[in-house]
Amino acid sequence: MKLPYIEVGYQVYTADGEDPFGAVREVGYGGKPALLINVEGAGDFTIPLDSVQAVHSGKVIVKTDALAPEVQRAIRHAHDREEY
Repeated sequence: MKLPYIEVGYQVYTADGEDPFGAVREVGYGGKPALLINVEGAGDFTIPLDSVQAVHSGKVIVKTDALAPEVQRAIRHAHDREEY
């Protein structure tokens, strides 16, 4: 599957309509088909491009179940420090 162009700064989501959990920091990280993303409250993680489900409107939507367990855990806790 060919994905549209991804830029540094695009917000990263688990689904359309959800709140973003992070942002793209680098594309083609380490010369590999991967993204370096910053997950709110957890830091930087590398995710493979094949875990990206869609890209549009400055959004990157990932297939959560295709991510490493530590990335999934970080995403689940991305908004824990927010005050409402």
